Amino acid sequence: MRGARRRVADRRAREGSANAGLFNVALEVGNADGTRFESVQALADAGATFTIVPAEILRSLGVARDKRGAFELADGSLRSFDIGETRVRVNGGETNSPVVFGEDGMSPILGAVTLEILGLAVDPARKRLIEVPWRLL
Repeated sequence: MRGARRRVADRRAREGSANAGLFNVALEVGNADGTRFESVQALADAGATFTIVPAEILRSLGVARDKRGAFELADGSLRSFDIGETRVRVNGGETNSPVVFGEDGMSPILGAVTLEILGLAVDPARKRLIEVPWRLL
């Protein structure tokens, strides 16, 4: 566990202040066929791998749980969460994306996988999402 905490501390040191450049964006989470959506405010966090939405919202939309995975949290602890896939809309784009079933009441997070699928990146200086080209390197 100490190694996990050290990695998080090292990442935060590289990124600067824990709150620098963080901002919320409008995120719409839908059911699998994209016929019904729920709007939430999500923290844009390219340091988080997956998008996280409270399980109560995903359940209300009928999102299926496909698998379970272990995740490292900001405090260095490891926790298991269910993962599903559903429709999401953000910044004018819409796509299927993996989503993590967060604890009820947990703040939503827009993670790197969803951002990359949509061709978006976090601009921490201007606190906005920007379009970026995909890479085939």
